[in-house]
Amino acid sequence: MTWNFACRFARCADQYSDRMALVDGKTRLTYGALAERVQRVAGQLRPVLGEGRVGVLGSRSVEACTGFLGTAWAGGTYVPLGLNQPEARLIALFEELELDALIVDRTGAKRLSPELRRAAPKLVLVPANEPGHFVPLGAAGPVPEPLAEPATVDADHLAYIIFTSGTTGMPKGVMVNARSFSLYLDAIAPWYRLGPDDRAAETCETNFDLSIHNMMTAWMAGASLYIMRPLDLVSPARFVRAHEITTWLSVPSIIALMRQAGGLTADSLPSLRLSWFCGEPLSEQAVRDWAAAAPNSVIGNFYGPTEITVAVLRQRWHGDGPLTPERGIVAIGTPIDGVEALIVDEKRQPVPDGTPGEIALAAEQCSQGYFRKPDLTAERFPQINGKPGYLTGDRGYRDADGVFHHLGRLDNQIKFKGHRIELEEIDARLREATGSAMVGTVTWPTEGHVVKGLAGFYAVSGLDAEEVRSRLRKTLPAYMVPERLENLAKMPLSGNGKVDRKALIAGLDAGEQKRDVA
Repeated sequence: MTWNFACRFARCADQYSDRMALVDGKTRLTYGALAERVQRVAGQLRPVLGEGRVGVLGSRSVEACTGFLGTAWAGGTYVPLGLNQPEARLIALFEELELDALIVDRTGAKRLSPELRRAAPKLVLVPANEPGHFVPLGAAGPVPEPLAEPATVDADHLAYIIFTSGTTGMPKGVMVNARSFSLYLDAIAPWYRLGPDDRAAETCETNFDLSIHNMMTAWMAGASLYIMRPLDLVSPARFVRAHEITTWLSVPSIIALMRQAGGLTADSLPSLRLSWFCGEPLSEQAVRDWAAAAPNSVIGNFYGPTEITVAVLRQRWHGDGPLTPERGIVAIGTPIDGVEALIVDEKRQPVPDGTPGEIALAAEQCSQGYFRKPDLTAERFPQINGKPGYLTGDRGYRDADGVFHHLGRLDNQIKFKGHRIELEEIDARLREATGSAMVGTVTWPTEGHVVKGLAGFYAVSGLDAEEVRSRLRKTLPAYMVPERLENLAKMPLSGNGKVDRKALIAGLDAGEQKRDVA
């Protein structure tokens, strides 16, 4: 078996050379043109690969897509680095990863301050004049020859590393090898069924594994991938109609944005034939709104932590369910081929159907754990029924029909605006920003089970909230900085001396009720 997933793209590039592969605004690249750019990038990367890790600093762009494929083509490990990371965090990641090369798109190039440049690897590829072409930063000399064929890699080759929020104040790098990703692509191909006439929307930032899903499901089927720019996300319905998008995968919160903007009216998305949602709970109201707007589309709900390789459970919406009645959301369904899901108790023993517990997953497509965190890997990735496993930290149950339901987090990990966030990570930065251990972060307000905002609390006399906010912006991505910051005279504590988050939320609710009465 050929383990390098770039080979799947290469086969399509040979078969569909003249068909459209990638559209980014006015830039339109056929499979042949994209392959030519990928081969050039791979030729530039191949001579410098040692550890193999190549960082890509960018957003949705031709350059980021080319960097993704070029890294794989060269036999490297793709490491997407979100543009919303503060500089100090990027520098820390550069140091931890020991990158062989860094690829930046035009927006990422603007982030290359002198400090970042000093921390970056020797080879930094920056955009040339033509979209998807790169030149080395600050270097001159002959350009290496393009790499004609994808590099050969084995099943254990590390395909990519995706960073997620971590409880220690630094993100965790999830390592996915070539075997895991190939097994995932093979498992989903029969029921996703994209073809050369499909037009897929790239709705996700590069540091979401859903973006990798969107790219590869399109490019192993000869389909076209249409990149959504920031302005397109303001009016997604208009984008879908303008490009006659046929397949869509995004976080469910986009549905609420479209509804608020008035773009999700009945029959407004007739071109869609496949719609899948992942990363957050899919509410009953949201799926009904989408079904009315996209009457020709199959609609499904995905579930899958990054640690188990993109997605492992799926549930098709049948018009009236199945729902998780406790939360008013679509059930997360049943496992894809090759994946075993079960509910376990605190001793990791299976529980009967209908009994809540922790969702545990077992599959050969499980990731290899966390980058340079062996203790945490051993804790969260036990063998389950003889297979590589992962304890999700999610609470759920399986019903009598074998359908799985999600009941929320066992800890304080949340989904907000499509991002997976550990509240403890924000707490860690709040402690640094305030110089106090008396801090707490909560989700507030919430609408049903959907997080609408974050609120942070600290107890430091005389410390202004705007000063704290300014400090947080230097160490946290913008989406993790609480919109609401309050300095309390006394932090509420639980009986065991921990910050009482429930009391913090109750105080916010009480304040809101007083304002409503007034």
